[in-house]
Amino acid sequence: MQTPQSIDAVQSTLADTGYVCGRALATVVFLSLKLGRPLFLEGEAGVGKTEIAKALAASLGRKLIRLQCYEGLDISSAVYEWNFPAQMIAIRTAEASGNADREMLQRELFSPDFLVERPLLEAMRPDEHGAPVLLIDELDRTDEPFEAFLLEALSDFQVTIPELGTIKAPEPPIVILTSNRTREVHDALKRRCLYHWVDYPDFDRELEILQARAPKAAATLSREIVAFVQRLRTEDIFKKPGVAETIDWAKCLLALDVVDLSPEVISDTLGAILKYQDDIQKLQGSEAKRLLDEAKASLEPA
Repeated sequence: MQTPQSIDAVQSTLADTGYVCGRALATVVFLSLKLGRPLFLEGEAGVGKTEIAKALAASLGRKLIRLQCYEGLDISSAVYEWNFPAQMIAIRTAEASGNADREMLQRELFSPDFLVERPLLEAMRPDEHGAPVLLIDELDRTDEPFEAFLLEALSDFQVTIPELGTIKAPEPPIVILTSNRTREVHDALKRRCLYHWVDYPDFDRELEILQARAPKAAATLSREIVAFVQRLRTEDIFKKPGVAETIDWAKCLLALDVVDLSPEVISDTLGAILKYQDDIQKLQGSEAKRLLDEAKASLEPA
């Protein structure tokens, strides 16, 4: 599928996959596609940063390749490594057959047949459906040496394997990097990218998202869910619920055949929207009723 040729087309294309985004985000996605620049998305967990990469891949008919970052991530996990067990079997087979020519065996052992491709190398391979979408998720979990390597890889879209030489992408992948901002990512890497802060949506936008992702929820229940979650985010809690938690909660309530929010229902299902016991404890008893009353009051006509 051709890449969208306007900002409105980006919004429409993503909406077809169930991803609802505002014009500001659609604009930076359009520019990223148009200019071939990586897109760096920062924001709280659960606001839809990862989902936009999935939606973009689905809407464009491209392969999604995900590199999940973590502390200690290195080149062998991100780019490539050699299939050591298979190499050992090949060595023993050659020795057993008495055909262990050292130079020939070495060329065979370090050939593409024994290469295990990891996400960064896989994303640089040609694809008949077009350049893949490369999602580098939660970059803030890695350390600075990996950031420095990534800076070089994203500059030229090529990697060097000493035994095979340099492999360059015939068409640069569509790159989306995400960060939950547990630490600051270096400015040098950010400068290579277009940047957007993905914030919690307002009431109308979150309601639109919920209706797209949980369409079976009744209109009244959907409005109560969004109003309650929006009110909950103003409280002094350790981890505010993201849009992902709003959607999960709505699906849980649907599974329980709930048609109207009540303090009892909220207390029974808090684990769908809050993930820390201290936060859940704060919402027990009268607090859940207070927040629900305030949420419902905000829905009443002025």
